[in-house]
Amino acid sequence: MTRELVIEADGGSRGNPGPAGYGAVVRDAGNGQVLAETAAYIGTATNNVAEYRGLIAGLRAAHALAPDAAVRVRMDSKLVVEQMSGRWRIKHPDMKPLALEAQKIYPPGAVRFEWIPRERNKHADRLANEAMDAGRRGEEWRPGEPSPAAEATAEPPSQEPDTASTARGWGPSTGTPTTLLLLRHGETAFTAEKRFSGSGGPDPELTDVGHAQAASAAAALEGVGLGAVVTSPLRRCRQTAAAVAERLGLDVRVEEGLRETDFGAWEGLTFEEVRQRHPEELRAWLESADAYPTGGGESFAKVARRVAVARDKTLARFAGRTVLAVTHVTPVKTLLRLALGAPPAAMFRMELSPAALSEIGYYPDGNATVRRFNDTAHLGVTPR
Repeated sequence: MTRELVIEADGGSRGNPGPAGYGAVVRDAGNGQVLAETAAYIGTATNNVAEYRGLIAGLRAAHALAPDAAVRVRMDSKLVVEQMSGRWRIKHPDMKPLALEAQKIYPPGAVRFEWIPRERNKHADRLANEAMDAGRRGEEWRPGEPSPAAEATAEPPSQEPDTASTARGWGPSTGTPTTLLLLRHGETAFTAEKRFSGSGGPDPELTDVGHAQAASAAAALEGVGLGAVVTSPLRRCRQTAAAVAERLGLDVRVEEGLRETDFGAWEGLTFEEVRQRHPEELRAWLESADAYPTGGGESFAKVARRVAVARDKTLARFAGRTVLAVTHVTPVKTLLRLALGAPPAAMFRMELSPAALSEIGYYPDGNATVRRFNDTAHLGVTPR
């Protein structure tokens, strides 16, 4: 049976012509799983040239995986789709050789082209923007790595929101959503003492209370129809996820992008200890998502980039299903604020308890809706 692949490709230019880049994603046509990502900064070029370069990169990535596959290319460039489908003539001299190069990668008839609206091509668009941002700074970057680009591009807001599709509950259904249940890990010794506990310091395990909280969460999740469990690689999350997965008979998938922030020299300290030892760095960190903790670590902007990548991979892999993501305070708050379109400062207005559940629905049209936040009813307590 012939393998089927889907390529989502995009390219952009800031100036047309101007600094340009492309991004492409290769998926399994059957389950939507992301098989490969590719992106690059290409210097000064036009939008159309960048789009063609994204197409070529996507086709090459797919060919490396399955040279005999049947391929469906999905792009929001009407020009590229119509030209590659043979319905429009290619007149521009810069694009003729690019189109010819794309045609030679797979044999005739193996590739079909489909136009999609821009909001359904966000993954490839984001990769292209990350490549352009990194290129502008003269930095090396590959898909899957955190990018120092401005956090705003992690979830580009619509300039003119479509109120018919964004006002959930008021309009017609826009397809089956993918539901992401966000579970913060159970208590650790650092949690109880309110210490910074990220991915750059000790990797604490759950306390007895934390194990009990994980068991309560597992019991509460019976009967909700979970299709998958993904988790941060840190021990406290893996222990929490294991309690749920064992009770429900599911496997656990580790997602590196869901790990907690690296808090640098602040790891293991309380907020007051950081305030006394590093007051200027702490003030800057509270005021800007681009500020870093003392000694390096990660900014909230950097964390948002990798969390957005982890989110997109998970949504693609488990489209239309209910997925439990076991993670930490910063990733949960980041996903919630991105879904709400809220600024980074909103995270300092959220309080998240150990083993609390939050929930986001992601719709096929690219919109999201927050359904609950910091739910601790399964623990027998009410957040204060």
